[in-house]
Amino acid sequence: NIDSLAKGGMKFHNAYSMGSCSPSRTTLLTGKYPFRTGWVSHWDVPRWGVGYFDWKKKENTTFARIMKELGYATAIAGKWQINDFRVEPNALKKHGFDDWALWTGFETGNPPSDKRYKDPYINTPEDGSRTYAGKFGPDIYTERLIKFMRKNKDEPMCLYYPMPLLHRPFVPTPDEPSAKGALGRHKAMVRYVDKMVGQLVDELDELGIREQTIIFFTSDNGTDVLINGSLNGKKGKGGKGTQTEAGVCGPFIVNCPGTIPAGVETDALTDLSNMLPTFVELGGGKLPKDLIVDGKSIAPVILGKKKDYDRDWIMALSYGKARLDEQGILPGQNFGPRVIRDKQYKVWVDQNKNITRLHDLKKDPAEEKNLLNSKQKKDRKAVAKFKKVIKSFPNSDGRPLYEKRTANSWDRK
Repeated sequence: NIDSLAKGGMKFHNAYSMGSCSPSRTTLLTGKYPFRTGWVSHWDVPRWGVGYFDWKKKENTTFARIMKELGYATAIAGKWQINDFRVEPNALKKHGFDDWALWTGFETGNPPSDKRYKDPYINTPEDGSRTYAGKFGPDIYTERLIKFMRKNKDEPMCLYYPMPLLHRPFVPTPDEPSAKGALGRHKAMVRYVDKMVGQLVDELDELGIREQTIIFFTSDNGTDVLINGSLNGKKGKGGKGTQTEAGVCGPFIVNCPGTIPAGVETDALTDLSNMLPTFVELGGGKLPKDLIVDGKSIAPVILGKKKDYDRDWIMALSYGKARLDEQGILPGQNFGPRVIRDKQYKVWVDQNKNITRLHDLKKDPAEEKNLLNSKQKKDRKAVAKFKKVIKSFPNSDGRPLYEKRTANSWDRK
């Protein structure tokens, strides 16, 4: 089903996420890089009580809020993990979603909340958070979106499905209950994702709105590092949590019969910061003048009006170390390590804003040869270009909101 979307739509070869899920999710939601919002790491709010994706802060304006203002019915299913529903039960409504079915994330002191797959612990607007005994979480998330589509089929809709699959723990699926081992179960989970994509596409066909619906399929990070697999005959190791291409360069497919050109593959650069401005343009709106957005709309590209657009670099940023002080969350570095790339070159940047590695991705996709000390004119030109980009970044990354208001372990210290 996913292959069918790619064959019948547009596939981007140079698409970036962040290295882990929450930085990717907030980038997608806001159109801003993590250094602006402070979501430079997976803070795991329900577990630690830190972070909080505060709807009152202008920089946290989501695409859902804007699309809702444009007349779209909005829904989300899957995972969130950037608010604690125990203390913020209306967080999704405040962020612009009309309906939701979300795994709460592991809530400290509440063991049932650890379940996202079998017997999942899910939050909905009508029932709050509870266990769905005997159910498989991905089925509930998918069914919720199908139900929402049926209810709103005659109205503009904007649906967001951040799937808990393929995250650990690697589990057997209802279709393959005997799957064993990390790789065997991971493959079963991949097939289940493909099945659910098919269910959603089939429902769009059944409702008669397939040709009025633009589907985006992408990922919030690379494959888990425990997975050693192969693709198109090439063996590879997962890179989730790293800033290698295996960790941040992932699938990006756009499909809509009759609207998105079919069978097109593009080298145009894109990353998750482009999603919000793209959605707004496709929805017939304009970005608020006072809203800072790092991304740019790729609507002209995916609609076949242009082969490329005015963006010549993308980036990925995520790292883990942090501590709390009296002002809130203090990341381990003021300036988080990151990677920046264009269609050919990629640089690695350290916490001192210095370039430490340069790779020619066309010749060296595995990033094995560091060209930083190369005397070649084109290599030096690439370094100079990226240095200008680095100068445009703030010297210190943002810090997300922190308030002592839960019984989590951070707060007890």
